[in-house]
Amino acid sequence: MLKEAMQYITGLKAEAMEPKVVEIAGKTYCDKDLTRYDREPMADQIEATTLTAMIDYIKSCSKELRETMIIHVVSPTCVKLYSGLTEERKREYLFKSSAIVPKFSFDNWYDQERFIIELQADFEVTSDLEAILKVAGNVEAKTTANYGDDGVSQKTTIKQGIASKADVLVPNPVELVPYRTFLEVKQPASEFVFRIRDDHGEPVFKIVEAEGGLWRNEAMGNIKQYLIESLQDTSVYNRITIIA
Repeated sequence: MLKEAMQYITGLKAEAMEPKVVEIAGKTYCDKDLTRYDREPMADQIEATTLTAMIDYIKSCSKELRETMIIHVVSPTCVKLYSGLTEERKREYLFKSSAIVPKFSFDNWYDQERFIIELQADFEVTSDLEAILKVAGNVEAKTTANYGDDGVSQKTTIKQGIASKADVLVPNPVELVPYRTFLEVKQPASEFVFRIRDDHGEPVFKIVEAEGGLWRNEAMGNIKQYLIESLQDTSVYNRITIIA
């Protein structure tokens, strides 16, 4: 106990002493952890889910902006508003918009009913989408033997009317327009591979991306162009750099 008491007293003495500053190899060091009280305060960021909200903030709260600002299109679903560098070479993070988009599971198998619902809810209507819906909605159950597959195209049997049936080629590849970025901008179209298989006598379906994610660059470019067009007539436009 005596040893601990002596160490405690020694620590109190050390804390009471003036800080010692030493320069070693051109670098300045201090023997105490010091807290600055003259640090420039930074604002807390605002978060929203649309590009419109960010644009409204920039237009209506221009006095809160610094001399230079940066809009960074981080991804097809995330855009951030920063200040330029302060005197201490830091940035103030003012605004973040995160898009809310449908969560379609590409490359996962769906049963017939769920697949049809997801297609109608998560994609723009196109001729290729209508073709997939026609096949998926009318494919004949328990026709495993009738499925044809050469690795690229497939053939299956669909119902036509009450009694008749017909063999049709499954459309491949297909160009679809999923909702994958902010709804204020044009949604990029992409090519997909559409597949069908038999699962215990019932058909299941999936869609696989076939372009390696090139749509992301297009979506981010669309966001940048939308921001430019929305802000170019404002008084603060020349102070803002937009990067994507």
